[in-house]
Formats: sequence, structure tokens, C-alpha cells
Amino acid sequence: MFETAELGQKIQKQEFREQEDILWNDLLAAQNRLRTSDHFGVIIDFAGVRGAGKLSSINLLNKWMDPRWILTQAYSEPSEDERLRPDYWRFWRDLPPKGQIGLYLSGRYHAPLIDYVYKKIGKTEFKQRLNRILAFERMQADDGALILKFWMHLGRGAQKKRMKALEKDPLQRWRVDESDWRHWKLYDEFIAAAELLIAHTNTGHAPWHIVEGQDYNYRSLRVGQVVLKAIKKCLGAIPTDAATENNNQHEQVTDHPAGPDDTPSSPGNNLNFVSVLDALDMSKTLDKKDYKQKMAKYTSELHQLQNKVSDNRTSTILIFEGPDAAGKGGIIRRLVNGLDAVDYKIAPFGAPTDEELRYHYLWRFWNHLPAAGRMTIFDRSWYGRVLVERVEGFASEAEWKHAYAEINDFESQLVEHGILLMKFWINITKEEQLKRFTARKETPRKRWKLNDEDWRNRNNWEQYNLAVHDMVQKTSTAIAPWNIIEGNSKLYSRATVMQAVCKKLAAAVAD
Repeated sequence: MFETAELGQKIQKQEFREQEDILWNDLLAAQNRLRTSDHFGVIIDFAGVRGAGKLSSINLLNKWMDPRWILTQAYSEPSEDERLRPDYWRFWRDLPPKGQIGLYLSGRYHAPLIDYVYKKIGKTEFKQRLNRILAFERMQADDGALILKFWMHLGRGAQKKRMKALEKDPLQRWRVDESDWRHWKLYDEFIAAAELLIAHTNTGHAPWHIVEGQDYNYRSLRVGQVVLKAIKKCLGAIPTDAATENNNQHEQVTDHPAGPDDTPSSPGNNLNFVSVLDALDMSKTLDKKDYKQKMAKYTSELHQLQNKVSDNRTSTILIFEGPDAAGKGGIIRRLVNGLDAVDYKIAPFGAPTDEELRYHYLWRFWNHLPAAGRMTIFDRSWYGRVLVERVEGFASEAEWKHAYAEINDFESQLVEHGILLMKFWINITKEEQLKRFTARKETPRKRWKLNDEDWRNRNNWEQYNLAVHDMVQKTSTAIAPWNIIEGNSKLYSRATVMQAVCKKLAAAVAD
């Protein structure tokens, strides 16, 4: 695989200067178009052999383009703050927004490669970790990101020569340490692992470019030209009237609410369609006396259990979804009555802001993950992608369909990190919702809760039922099941949720 990167290719200084001037101007122009079009972000990863020019290539790209619109990140061992969250938290945190470029050194591929070469993991786990990277890249590409990956290469002899030259230079010797020489002794093992890594993760939407790193002039122009060509190609693919195209997409989705995989699950296509919500016993209730007793008991238990979970540095995420006026806010208020204010954070979500729209839709949720021992309560969540964005046409059919796999992958990372994850769908009937809307309209202190959007969503009741059915079917997994709670009785739903949360925390403490 690396034979073509050990040919000794060189470019003379004069030719380099001539080509650099042209490349410099073209890259600046492309970056300006990228920034003003604001349609996609660019993710550029650098990996490869020590001394092959990874850092110098990053420095040059910052020189050739405007560094104010470039995010440059070199990763080392995770900080204490980063260790408190899932591994990919820092990679999501550092993503470039649409219109900007991110340059990354020792990123996603670094740790799996090192662990495999030093036999901390076997081939099976190595491939599993590469698959996690593939899933991450697939999500970014589906969201429109341009992904480029450079493997900067040197032959074994050339690397040794480069490292010795750096050691002799008083201004450069800090660049070489004992770990670099340990890696060099395992050169063959690293190359074998790199071949496996590249072969496994070289995809059309996130390709690897192997660059010979021996000659500064050659590798610099090669990297710059690849970046320029890729950005220009993506810019050329932007429709002249992207807004019109998006509107047409949204109209199609709204006018034809097809079920997943084009099955006849839509109420419009199959009059006998039965939703998972139709199987609920919505008459469940609880009298006030039992409610007060249960809530006093669960509130006390929750406080004690959260203290124990916090001492164990175990994080908790609670997700609440449901129709408008389902009682999510009331449930959350009762929950936090049993918690110390320092132990939890409530993260309410509505429509994404202009800033959030410049990132993958999961980005804003990654930024609200709890630290060790803390709890985050999500009042609406990433499931908006397959609910409101699907029904209202804010996401295309392709976008919400592949979101199921993205969500399952996201949640598996949370659970694998040790986070306690609970998902609640609080269900009410259409008739009960109308009663609550009417009560809100007639009650001054609740009137602010009701708006035109609530009534519009109500008109799409059947489409939302279908979306919830598909959501439960595709994302209620063994590690992150949905808890569907009958919510026509507020007393019943509040007590049931409290009981479920206490049960989950108690099991975690017992383990």
C-alpha cells in the first residue's frame, strides 16, 4: 500500500514557489466561497509516520488560508474533563460549523492504532473501534460535511534520518522524544496496522490520501492541491437555488408521509394501521391519597439513590418526549424536588438556533452530556429528528430515515461509557390534549404555554403517531429501551416515572 509513497518524489524550489503562489490564491478564494455559501464544513485529519510532515502541513494550510475560519486541534491524552464523558465527546465538541474548516492531528484514529500495535487490543476490537469511526464519519458526511484524511508517509530509513536530523537541531530537538524511538522500533508493526486501518476505513465519503512526506515541497503542494480540488468540487455541487430545493423536499415529505422503508404503515395508506400507542390502557389513574404516599416515598428514595450514584461518579440522562401538553414539565418538576440543585441540569430543547444549524443535529446534544456523577434531564431531545423534523418536513426523508441508526450509535456510546440512560414517552389521547389546551387558554398563568404551533402540530396527530411508532420500533433497544407512560392521569404518570427512575438508580447502586 505504501510503495507509491516511497518513490523519492521531489519538486525544485523555483517550481514550488511558482505553484505555491497560484495555490495560495486559489485556496483563499475557495475558502471565501465556502464561508459565504455556508453549506458545509470541512473535516481534515492528519495521521501517519512521525516526521512525515503532518504538523508542517497543518501550519501551511493555516498560512495559505485565513486562520480565523480554521479550527486547528491537536489531541493528546484526554484531560480529566474529557475522561468524565464518552470518548467521542471531544470530537463532537471540536467539529467545524458549516462554512469553516477543521484541521486535526492525532485524532480519532490515533488511540486505536497505538493500542493495536502495542497489543492492548486484538484485531477484533481494533476493527470494532474503526467501525465506530466509520459511523461517526458517515453521520458527518450525511450532514453534508467534506471529509479528507491524509496519511503522511516515510520509509523506515527516511524516518530514522529525519528524526536524527531533528535531534541535532537545537531548535527542533524538542520534537523527538523516547516514545518516537519506541514507535520507530515497531515500524513494521505500525505499517501493517496502518494498512489494515486504511483498507478498513477508506470510503467514498471519507477517503484516505497517502502522501509521500520526504520532500517538503512535494508533500506541501500535494496536500494543498487535494484540499483545493475537494472543496471546489463540493462548492460546484451546491444547487443555484438551494433554498428552493429544500422547500420542495419539505413539501414532498409533508404531502406524502410514507412509512419507513416504504411499507404501508402510514394511516393514509392503510386504514387498519395500529400504532404501538394504540395498545396502551389510557384509563390508568391514581387517586390523590395513593399519589401523595407514593411521591413522598419515591422523592426520599430518589434523593438517597442520587447521592450514592454521585459518589460512584455515575452519570444519568433522562429523556422526556411526548405530545404538547402531555405533562413533561410537571413530571420534571416533581423529579427535581428529590434532587440537590448541584446534582442535575435541565436541558430544554426547541427549534435549533442559527448557530446550531451549522452543525450536525447531534452536536448540540453532545454539548449537554453530564459530567461524572451528575444528571441531565432532556426536555425534548435528539428524537426531534425523527418526530417534528420528519412530520413538519424540516428533515428530508433520507435524513430522518438514517437518523435511527445514528441515534442508536449515539446512545450505545453513552451506555458503553457507563451513563444510565432512560427514555420516557409520555402519552395522552387527542381528546385529553384538547381538554388541556382549553384549560391553558382559560387560565391566565398557563396561557403562555399555548401557541399557534401547538394547534398546528395537533392537526398532524396521525402523522405524529406513525412517527412515534417507527421511533419506538427502531430505537427501543436492549440497552436503551423506551418507557411508554400512559399520561391521561397526571398523578399516575408522575408517580410511574418516579418509580421507574428510582428502580434504575437502585439497580445501578446494587451493581
